[in-house]
Amino acid sequence: MNRDLLADFLRSRRARLTPREAGLPSGERRRTPGLRRQEVAQLAGMSIDYYIRLEQARGPHPSRQVLNALSRALMLSQDERAHLFHLAGQALEQPGGTGRRRGDVPEGILHLVASLEEVPAYVLDAKYDVLAWNPLAGVVLQNLDEQSPQEQNAIRWVFSSPDIAERLGNEETSRFARAAVADLRAAAGRYPGDPGIQALVAEMLALSPEFAEMWDRHEVEVRRDQRKVIHHPVVGDIHMTCQVLPVPDRDDLRLVIYTTEPGSPSHRAMRELRRVVLSS
Repeated sequence: MNRDLLADFLRSRRARLTPREAGLPSGERRRTPGLRRQEVAQLAGMSIDYYIRLEQARGPHPSRQVLNALSRALMLSQDERAHLFHLAGQALEQPGGTGRRRGDVPEGILHLVASLEEVPAYVLDAKYDVLAWNPLAGVVLQNLDEQSPQEQNAIRWVFSSPDIAERLGNEETSRFARAAVADLRAAAGRYPGDPGIQALVAEMLALSPEFAEMWDRHEVEVRRDQRKVIHHPVVGDIHMTCQVLPVPDRDDLRLVIYTTEPGSPSHRAMRELRRVVLSS
């Protein structure tokens, strides 16, 4: 159980919720946004003293019943509820693991990635390290094969960019960056003992004010499918759907596949890019 992170998360979720959203009367004008501690305790059916101790990082180990009550009171999403359980050291539906990523890719997944010749495909772990990819993904992600293992990390690609402020002005890039940070926070809750994730977060907090601002929001959301545009110097813009598929029995890995709408200019651009890859 990480009492400090649990306390931070509870405070952040309480601050974002209005009385009206929680079904409570607004009452007098409030000096600070969000619910009061006694209102959360009331909604969760627990004593105010117990809840205060949780927010002050000095409370007891909360039971599953308490965590479920807090999830309902704070109107947590499914991903946020899972994060709350991880911070409290409670297994959700299945027993927890070692608290660390494994770092290997199953052989069957490697064969699958290699066989997907028509689309870019790669394997991403919970730290956003790219662990395996096919030739088309190496080209779409621009010189992935030439990068060092430390550079092959999607969080670093975004927040280490010298023009990060300008790039975040783009709605799509900003949405991806926020989703990635929220997903990384969820991973940090799932793997509290993982030194790689801890080191990456510390590095980005020191390097990027933009990352630090997003991290401080305590947003939690596991990454899922989304639309994105890849700007490639050979074929121009490619509008794609980023399909994120969990690897069975490995919650630290995702298979990412980029697809384009059949017959679209982006589909033709991807076919041209594949021709370039095969002829090189």
